[in-house]
Amino acid sequence: MPTAAEVSADVGRRLRALRTERGLSLSELARRAGLGKGTLSELETGRRNPTLDTLFAVTSALRLPLSAALPDGPAAPPDATGDAVDAWLVETRPAADVYRLAVRPGRVQRSDPHAPGVREQVLVVAGRLRVADGGTVLGPGDVVDYAGDAPHVWEALEPVSAVLVMRYP
Repeated sequence: MPTAAEVSADVGRRLRALRTERGLSLSELARRAGLGKGTLSELETGRRNPTLDTLFAVTSALRLPLSAALPDGPAAPPDATGDAVDAWLVETRPAADVYRLAVRPGRVQRSDPHAPGVREQVLVVAGRLRVADGGTVLGPGDVVDYAGDAPHVWEALEPVSAVLVMRYP
């Protein structure tokens, strides 16, 4: 488990890399984010702990999601793997399971019907995904809800990150 100082340093490196990739000076990004130049400098060098408000200000000024500045979680193997889909169970409730998914391009995952009444809801975070009856294509931010108790497919047209909620009757 990383320490708070290690997380701050990692976030700082990410912020600096994102800023320089966009060709912005420290002063310009600080101005756009409504922060002091010293504050942004301390964030980038890991000498200041980032707050949620500050990170939102910086990532919004960069026109990026908050997650772009956050460290990746520990690399854990998937809880379930299929022909095209890797799934990590995030949360379970009496009537629903929530999974984080990675869908690999170049393969098709054919899913047999689940128990009667099961519904699946998919939110694509990144990439393009063909899902359900094979005719529905989703892009980032798109959501679809379909019957999981009928045969369905998953096919990534490019690498996909998604969230799946499986709801049970």
